[in-house]
Amino acid sequence: MPNPPFPALAWEPALRRPDLLAPVTATALASWADADAVVLATTRPDVNTRIRHHLDVRKASFLATERAVAETGMAYGGTTPVGLPVDWPVLVDPRVAATEWAIIGSGVRRSKVALPGALLARMPGAEVLEGLATD
Repeated sequence: MPNPPFPALAWEPALRRPDLLAPVTATALASWADADAVVLATTRPDVNTRIRHHLDVRKASFLATERAVAETGMAYGGTTPVGLPVDWPVLVDPRVAATEWAIIGSGVRRSKVALPGALLARMPGAEVLEGLATD
């Protein structure tokens, strides 16, 4: 595995610090044999066209904060694809899959999870989708 990004930060294996993860995130990571819409921070998800067509829906939007917190078991501002409900699609932009490191939420606001982009693209329920995000 490559060296973690941002060497000035203290990095620890996520499963050794469950206090820094939402319980659903810790459970998902522990059950993930290799360790789940993900786009680069410098891009925007194409909700109105690509995602809507892929999901075959007339309208797509983000959940209200209260509903997202209740349905994910994660803190507002810390939501991560790891540990989402199993029936939720997790779409990954190919550029994320190609990155050496992806920094994602941990389910809480006080920490982040760093993992290779290729590993994120292989997580259970993930689907790499061309054209997911625009520059």
